[in-house]
Amino acid sequence: MATKEGFLTDEQREVLKIATQNAETLSSSPKSPRTLLSEHQLKVPAAGKAPTAGIAVRHVRRSHSGKFIRVKKDGGGGKGTWGKLLDTDGGSHLDRNDPNYDSGEEPYQLVGSTVSDPLDEYKKAVVSIIEEYFSTGDVDVAASDLRELGSSKYHPYFIKRLVSMAMDHHDKEKEMASVLLSALYADVISPTQIRDGFVLLLESADDLAVDILDAVDILALFLARAVVDDILPPAFLTRAKKTLPESSKGFQVIQTAEKSYLSAPHHAELLERKWGGSTHITVEEVKKKIDGLLKEYVESGYAVEACRCIRELGVSFFHHEVVKRALVLAMENRVAEPLIMKLLKEASEEGLVSSSQMMKGFSRLAESLDDLALDIPSAKALFQSLVPKAISEGWLDVSFGNPDGIDGEIQVEDEKLRRYKEEVVTIIHEYFLSDDIPELIRSLEDLGAPQFNPVFLKKLITLAMDRKNREKEMASVLLSALHIEIFSTDDIVNGFVMLLESAEDTALDILDASNELALFLARAVIDDVLAPLNLEEIGSRLPPDCSGSETVRMARSLVAARHAGERLLRCWGGGTGWAVEDAKDKIQKLLEEYESGGVVSEACQCIRDLGMPFFNHEVVKKALVMAMEKKNDSMLNLLQECFSEGLITINQMTKGFSRIKDGLDDLALDIPNAREKFSIYVDYAQKKGWLLPSFSAELSPAMGAAST
Repeated sequence: MATKEGFLTDEQREVLKIATQNAETLSSSPKSPRTLLSEHQLKVPAAGKAPTAGIAVRHVRRSHSGKFIRVKKDGGGGKGTWGKLLDTDGGSHLDRNDPNYDSGEEPYQLVGSTVSDPLDEYKKAVVSIIEEYFSTGDVDVAASDLRELGSSKYHPYFIKRLVSMAMDHHDKEKEMASVLLSALYADVISPTQIRDGFVLLLESADDLAVDILDAVDILALFLARAVVDDILPPAFLTRAKKTLPESSKGFQVIQTAEKSYLSAPHHAELLERKWGGSTHITVEEVKKKIDGLLKEYVESGYAVEACRCIRELGVSFFHHEVVKRALVLAMENRVAEPLIMKLLKEASEEGLVSSSQMMKGFSRLAESLDDLALDIPSAKALFQSLVPKAISEGWLDVSFGNPDGIDGEIQVEDEKLRRYKEEVVTIIHEYFLSDDIPELIRSLEDLGAPQFNPVFLKKLITLAMDRKNREKEMASVLLSALHIEIFSTDDIVNGFVMLLESAEDTALDILDASNELALFLARAVIDDVLAPLNLEEIGSRLPPDCSGSETVRMARSLVAARHAGERLLRCWGGGTGWAVEDAKDKIQKLLEEYESGGVVSEACQCIRDLGMPFFNHEVVKKALVMAMEKKNDSMLNLLQECFSEGLITINQMTKGFSRIKDGLDDLALDIPNAREKFSIYVDYAQKKGWLLPSFSAELSPAMGAAST
């Protein structure tokens, strides 16, 4: 039976008394609750019953943070508890003077907490950006998110994470990763950071290979694709290889990229489609889409919708094709002309189609008017009526028209230049079939338009780039011959400038245009067609941020590489290639054999076997020098026979004599009577008809005095 004091036994009352004393001590002491709890351990009764100890500490709770706190009176919990009823002031502050103040309610301060690493935070953030991009495929959103993330100094780690995550996914994600890298290049991620990112990947190739069996091959594909997409220079592979141990997976990656992918024929096109090209569209597909949206616009008349479709194509560099096809549609369907003019005007005013793209579109159409006239007889007249309208409405630059023209007639293109282009295309095609350099030179001379020599060079290389390595090699060999025969260095320089200025347009039709142009430039330097300083001159005439300038920089790196001469002489396979020094050595040997043996017919056959008629002026030059040195005038008999057989032309003969005349001052140091001998040879050659009539007029007065 319980006593009147309550239901507690004497033992329980003693325990309760001790707990109450401890609680009052905790509340009034300046020490922390945890310290006091350790100092005032509750005394368990002799019986040692565990439940009684639990009674003593029932009001002390542990929050999620691990801190011991007490529950407030009237149910208002401390930190880590639910709080009391109607407690809505979450921002209230504790008052230390409050009679109910409880130090356990003070915010818990972590001591010695670890500060987060910014790089770790960046790496975590980019993972979500990459995963979202793989799921949506939205390049613009990914670029925007990366910009907002800031920390641009960590962008190389983004590249490493993007590629490593893509390597563990399907081909679709690998293609998306390559496309994203191209989109971010220069705009969001600098070229240096791109290179640093791939260095990180190569250095971690051994670790990646542990989890991904074919990591070397996949990473080699990413590396080769970056070179093809022009976000990594080819020289990067050479430089990176020097920094890696030969036994490393990274070294194997570079070797695989070079040998298996970048050296294969048509490697650019193959790499573009290696992962299915799911996010790429070809030029032909873009053209079809442009035709579709223009036809739909003509039917509906909604210019806003048409502009939206043009914008969604995402090919601002190709908007000139929109202009060209729109104008053709206006010519084909005269009823649609007002709608087409309205669309182009709105696209220009919105800034959707830039003025340069508008000009380019009109220029492209102007160049193809002759072909268009086969289907639309009035094409030229219609075009000339559209141009003044566009200029008057302000969406076509007035410079496109000819202000000095009569009756507003537009100067589409100089007729002589147009005909020249048509004829040289035929001449170049014939050369690719026949490999007959002298015939090509004669054909060019018959055209009688040396002012258009740069245009010929541009046409030659553009046509060669669209063909196989044999034709590219033939084009390089022809450049050497033309430079010796009829092209000046200025002609060559101007031709390459024209090529590089239109490099972006060329790249639309020829995927690897930038690399091939760099090879043509570098090869021209190796063949002595251009001097290294000419590359500086060409680069200075181009805008610094255009693709042509990057091509010139690439050519410089190719020329500066070790063993560049040997490599570049074989850059197209060397099927018809020739080295200048090799040719000179062969000529020297055959002349020495003739000088010792004296068989004219055999010497002529050797000259014929060289197969370099455009270089026969070197035979003339070396034969004359040998005649002066060894006082052996029988060399003139060899030249006479070569001229009689038509083996050495009058042009080559005159060129050889001119080379001697230009170097007479140096030659006289070794052969004191060089001038006197040369005058005798000139008289002999003129009597035999070897030299052009103009040659004698080019002789200096001193030369004329020497000959008398």
